[in-house]
Amino acid sequence: MAESGYSGVRKASVLLLTLGTEKASRILKHMSDEDIERLTLELAKLEKVNDNEKKSVLTEFVTNFRAREFMASGGIEYARDMLEKAVGVEKALEILERLTSNLQVKPFDFLKKTDPMQLVNVLQNEHPQTIALILCYLLPKQAAQVIGSLPEGLKAEVVKRIAMLDKANPEVVREVERVLERKVSTFVTQDFAQVGGLDTVVEFMNSLDRTTEKEILDKLSETDPELSEEIRRHMFVFEDVVKLDDRSMQMVLREVDTKDLSRALKGASEEILNKIVSNLSKRAGQLLKEEIEFLGPLRVVDVEEAQQKIVNVIRRLEESGEIFIARGGGEELIV
Repeated sequence: MAESGYSGVRKASVLLLTLGTEKASRILKHMSDEDIERLTLELAKLEKVNDNEKKSVLTEFVTNFRAREFMASGGIEYARDMLEKAVGVEKALEILERLTSNLQVKPFDFLKKTDPMQLVNVLQNEHPQTIALILCYLLPKQAAQVIGSLPEGLKAEVVKRIAMLDKANPEVVREVERVLERKVSTFVTQDFAQVGGLDTVVEFMNSLDRTTEKEILDKLSETDPELSEEIRRHMFVFEDVVKLDDRSMQMVLREVDTKDLSRALKGASEEILNKIVSNLSKRAGQLLKEEIEFLGPLRVVDVEEAQQKIVNVIRRLEESGEIFIARGGGEELIV
């Protein structure tokens, strides 16, 4: 296949045009505003696109997509073998060189297929900072399993260090990876990579069972109360009210001021509104909807403040054991 000499933006625009409006719109949803703007401008400039160009762009896309799949499932050598059979030796080499020049495979990928308990045995004697660095590169669910199985006293220390992590020096990452698994070769980006931080901690913590979560937060409350409170504030957001069972939702509503509730629901999704209204009497639900309509425009900060008040009520009721919020594995209810 002779690839067109057009720019990447034009080829992307032609591809969207070829796929049609519905498929193209689904793709655009996953792109940044800047990229969408560039593609929209290019699409606007497109005049008649002949069938040969459409075919060339579509074929190039399919070939590159398959090449990435081959690399993801079997590595570079596997991808080379498959591509050589499909497009020939020369074309296969060209595709791989182009893709691998920009390929950024995350460090410690080899650990993603490792059993969490085996990983705990490997990591538990490492320095907490080293464990924190490694866990930042794992899938949240796997990292949560590892954290939950670490020795007592080490869990909170690792979580604290994950929260404090900002950027990782590639040389340090390479060395840690080399020591941990000398047999595995990986591609490591030369740029400083963003790892860790509060969002990562919250994602991990939300995957933990309630007992482990409480143990870590209680320990952090002793050593770093500000961090503990910051994590607590981010662990349950207003949109998560849909996860509450009806009994818990009704208990929360009894504790919430009606004015705060109507403000919090201003602009909320239909799912959230239905969740709350379904746990009110028919009359109360109707009054709430009318109150929301009568409010008129509200500042975002006022809506968020009202939502946070409700979240605080939920967290308080959960801490006292009056309501239940589903967490990670092991918290299924037996009725």
